[in-house]
Amino acid sequence: MTTTDRPANADAAADAAVKAKHRAMWASGDYPALAHDLIADLGPALVDACGVRPGMRVLDVAAGAGNAALVAADAGADVVAADLTPELFAAGRAAAAERGVEVTWREADAEALPFADDSFDVVLSTFGVMFTPNQEQAAAELVRVVRKGGRIGLASWTPDGFIGQLFKTLSQHVPPPAAIRSPALWGTRARLAELFPGHHVSATNQVFHFRYKSPLHWLEIFKTCYGPMQRAFASLDTPKQTSLETDILALLERMNRGPGGTLIVPGEYLEAVITKQ
Repeated sequence: MTTTDRPANADAAADAAVKAKHRAMWASGDYPALAHDLIADLGPALVDACGVRPGMRVLDVAAGAGNAALVAADAGADVVAADLTPELFAAGRAAAAERGVEVTWREADAEALPFADDSFDVVLSTFGVMFTPNQEQAAAELVRVVRKGGRIGLASWTPDGFIGQLFKTLSQHVPPPAAIRSPALWGTRARLAELFPGHHVSATNQVFHFRYKSPLHWLEIFKTCYGPMQRAFASLDTPKQTSLETDILALLERMNRGPGGTLIVPGEYLEAVITKQ
C-alpha cells in the first residue's frame, strides 16, 4: 500500500495521535506561569494592532491561559478563549476573576473550531495556532470564523530568532513527525501569504527580550515549565540529555547580550494582522 492509498481513517488516527501528544505536552510543566512572565506584555500590542473595541466579538485561538483574551476583555470586548488543552484554563479563569472581566472558555481544536462562519470581528493567537499540525487547515478555520472585513491578529516566533533556533536545536535531538512543518514558518511573511491567499497581510518584526539571572537559570525554568522542552528532555536518555543541554547552552551563549554572566536574549517574533477580504 502506498502513502496515497492509505485509508482516510488511518490519517485521522495519526492526526488524533499527534494532537493527543500536543495536548499532553502543553498540559505538562507550568506554561501559564511562564507565559505570564514572558508574553503578558505582548497581548496588549496585538489587541491594539487589531483595533479591538467595546462590544466586539473576539476569539482567542490556542489561547492557553488567555494572555490575549484577558486584554481583549479589558477593552470591553465579548471574548471567547479556545484551546485544545483545557487544563490551562484554570489559571486563565483565576486571572479573569482577579481583573474583574468575563471570558468564555471553550475546549476546541484550532483545526476544527466549533463556531459558525463569520462569528467574530477579531480572531487572535499569540504563539498558539502556530503549533497546529495542519497549518493550512488551521489558517482556513481562522478565516472561516472571522467576518468579512474582520481581522486576524497573530504573534509568531520567527525561524531566525531565538525561539526559532531553539526549535531547530530541539528537532536535531528529537526529530518531529515527518509530516509536521516547523511552527516558526508562521513567523515569515512568505508563509503567511501562502496560508492566507487573497487576504490583506500586514506584518512587522518585533523583539521580546528574555531576561534571566544566567543561561543556567533560563534552562532550569524552561525545563520545568515549557512543555516542548520538558517533553524533549523526558524522551532522551541521560547522555543524550547532556548533549541537548550542551547545545541549548551554546545557543544561549551565542545569542546572549547580557553583561556579567546574566542573560538577555532578543527573541524576534512577527506581529501580523490579516484583514479578511
